[in-house]
Amino acid sequence: MKYGAFISLAAAALMGGCASTTTVDDFRPTLELIDIEAGEKLAVLGRRDAGHYETDRSFIDCLGKRLARSNLQVISEQEFVDALYPWFEPRTAPKALKRLKRIMQDPAVREKVQLEKIRYLIWLEGEVETQGMSGAMSCGVVPGGAGCFGYNSWEKSAVFEAIVWDLVDLTEEARIRVDSEGTSYLIGIVAPIPLLTPVESQACEGMGEQLRSYFFQEEG
Repeated sequence: MKYGAFISLAAAALMGGCASTTTVDDFRPTLELIDIEAGEKLAVLGRRDAGHYETDRSFIDCLGKRLARSNLQVISEQEFVDALYPWFEPRTAPKALKRLKRIMQDPAVREKVQLEKIRYLIWLEGEVETQGMSGAMSCGVVPGGAGCFGYNSWEKSAVFEAIVWDLVDLTEEARIRVDSEGTSYLIGIVAPIPLLTPVESQACEGMGEQLRSYFFQEEG
């Protein structure tokens, strides 16, 4: 790439930033708000597959914090797993509503859920992927010291799905999918300048806002 063209690309990237696009799709059996009484809690849990697959933990934490900002009471993933041990360990956690109903038939599980006042379980599944690396950058000694010249760009995408289960009525209340994608850059103009697209945080924001809009909090 010629120097003039590279400067134009760098300027465009620096001025335009790293915009990303986010789409949220949801399915609900009814448009009625989901009732949650004062003191009742939500649990946000990432799907695990006995160590072979793990939902992005930073996204789980992000979504829990975002929901808590609207005064919803959220129990953390670790607290929930510890409280319901061993029923929600990777090897035993229910992957479908039918399996959840069988687990909830156990008096010990029902008692623990009631004691902790956990009304809804939000199952999360998904990850952030990086692909499509392009460009070239070289670093070395230049007049006046060391430096880098060139650029790299790559595509990032975040795809997550959330399923809301009612632990009292044992029903699925909602299902949400969020997709966020964008291009990140690393521009070398003496010092490398990273311009990273915030796909994960935008996916978290989109899903969090959608989930918060579903719940109606009853006064105690």
